This record gives sequence, structure tokens and C-alpha cells, in this order.
Amino acid sequence: MKKSLIMLAIAGAFAGTAHAQTAVNVYGIVDMGLVREQGNAAGSVNKVTSGAQSGSRIGFKGTEDLGDNMKALFVLETGIAADGGGFNQNGLAFGRQSFVGLQNDFGTLTLGRQYTPYFLTLNAADPFASGLAGSSGNLMANSGIRMNNTIKYASPIFMGGATAELAYGFGEFTGNNDKGRLISGSIGYANDLFSLRLAHHNKRNAADTANSKNTILAGTWDFQVAKAFIAYAENEGAESSPYPGLAVFRFLNPLAPTYSPFGTTVTEASFSTKSRDFLIGASVPFGKHNFIASYIRKDDRNAANNDANQIGIGYTYAISKRTNLYAAWARIDNKNLAAYTVGNNSEPGSGDKAFNFGVRHIF
Repeated sequence: MKKSLIMLAIAGAFAGTAHAQTAVNVYGIVDMGLVREQGNAAGSVNKVTSGAQSGSRIGFKGTEDLGDNMKALFVLETGIAADGGGFNQNGLAFGRQSFVGLQNDFGTLTLGRQYTPYFLTLNAADPFASGLAGSSGNLMANSGIRMNNTIKYASPIFMGGATAELAYGFGEFTGNNDKGRLISGSIGYANDLFSLRLAHHNKRNAADTANSKNTILAGTWDFQVAKAFIAYAENEGAESSPYPGLAVFRFLNPLAPTYSPFGTTVTEASFSTKSRDFLIGASVPFGKHNFIASYIRKDDRNAANNDANQIGIGYTYAISKRTNLYAAWARIDNKNLAAYTVGNNSEPGSGDKAFNFGVRHIF
């Protein structure tokens, strides 16, 4: 109840600001879908999910012209669990994004909670855009989606399409600046038909005993009648390739903390500490229709050889410029004791197969 009142007060305050200053905008997405997940040792599950294609959200963003080609900007964005009326990102008020910064001809400098350059690179190389059952995040490492306590620089577009980003996240541990720190960066080039981007993400654990490292090279090519997507990633370190659904499974099954959703014995020690990912996909637009598909392979380089493959197919139909229907299906083939699950944009999933059908509205 208190959170609801707080959010209403914030929305009212920003609505008043938007009326007085046109540079402030309120925006958002409401996405609701029917989801069926199969392959869990306990059986299948049917549910209504908020954010299968894109996370439901409400946000406030604005700019102020400071003169001399200088501009101030901010974004405050909260994730909404529309199926139950609550909040995502563990109940954070503005868990999706919350930052402020300055922008001029030399680039943009922002401080706060922000998307990592690594995730933005992976997201652009995924025909499912990190959503629906075919999301690349089911197999490919995306533990670096957002960074807290971050200072981030994004270059302007130069040399006809080249860009760069660099972000540093402070661990904020007294006496040791390496504990929990994050570094993420990318360089790339894009034009109307082609894009290529290289990104790296480096995370130091809170005990200052190990690093997880993820590097990805991703590209797209627009053939007009279809768009091709390709990505290759290398992952190294104890937290470089976690099982997305395992933490949720253990929370729901505290009496069986060493078992995966598939009934196999899985612990953090069995996570891959060295792996390679490969993605190839395509989208085929046709009027209001868009067909999407991808194949992803996880190649575990550890002795356990916990490989996995995912096939995903999807379809969207644009009812209008703001509203679309969607449907998607994906299946993961886990090898040996791998325990990857088919989730979507907002959930890690509970089994090795899933189907989504829903509607998304953007405002």
C-alpha cells in the first residue's frame, strides 16, 4: 500500500512538471501474455505473465538545454509486474533505470543505474530482442544487464557511424575498491544496412577472489526482405554462465537446494567457468507481420561438457503503431547435467520448453 501511494505521488509530481515543461515525457509499456512451460521434473505450468516480449514499465525522462550545445538529461524507469500489480527488479522503485547526466558534441556522461554496453550489444544481435521464449538470455550470459553506482560515457556518432561506450560500476566497499566493481565497454560501427559491435564485461565478486569475463562480437545485416543476426561470445570465470532458472527454483524449493528444475544435482560449483556461445538468427517482416527465428549453441569448455542448444521461433502482428500481438515457442536441449531453462524477457523459466501468446502496448 505504501509503495502504491509513493508511486502515485511521484507520477503526480512528474505529471505537473510535464505540464510546465514540454521537455519532460512520461512513457511506458504494458505487456501481458499467456505462458506455458514444460519439461520441469514436477510437471508443466500455465500462467499469465507480465512482460514476456518486453518488460512492462513506466518511465519519466527529460532534457534541459543549458546553452553552448550542452544539455542536461535524466531517466527514471520502474519495472511493473502488471499480472499482480506489483514491481519487478526485486521491488526497487526505479529498478530498470535511474540516472542523470550531461550531453554535448563530445558525447554523453551519465551517473546512476544503467544498462551495460555488453547487454546493449547482445540485445541488438538477438532477433527476439532479449524477449519471448527465444530470448538469447536463456543460454547466453546476460548477467550484466544493468550496473549500479555507475559512471558511463557514450560517444557521439563519428566517422560515418562509429560509436563507443565505457562504463564503470563502483563496488563501494570500504578499504577495497576492487570488491564488486564492474567494467563494461563496447566499440562498434553501423549504417542503414550493416552493424558490427564488440563488447566486453568484467565483474569482480564481492569477496575480491575472482573475476567473471564475457566478450561478444555481434553483427546484423539488413537485406530489406529479411534481416540476419549473428553473434559469438566467450565466457570465463565462476559467474560467467549461470543457470537463469536455478535461483528461482531454489527459492521455491528450499528443502532441495542442490537440485535443478530437471531433477538433476546442480550446484554453483557445476556452473560453466569457460564456455563459448554462438547465435544465428533472422527476422522477416511482411507488412504488419514479422517472423523471427534463432539458433543458439552453448559450448561448455569444462570437463563436464554441459553443452546446450536452443531453437526459437516467433511471430508478431502490428495491430497499430503502438499495439502488437505476439506468439513464440522455444526448446532447449540440455546435454549431460546442463540445466538451462526457457524463459522470456521477465522470467527465467521453469522447464526446457515454453510457449508464449500475448499483447503488448507501448505508450
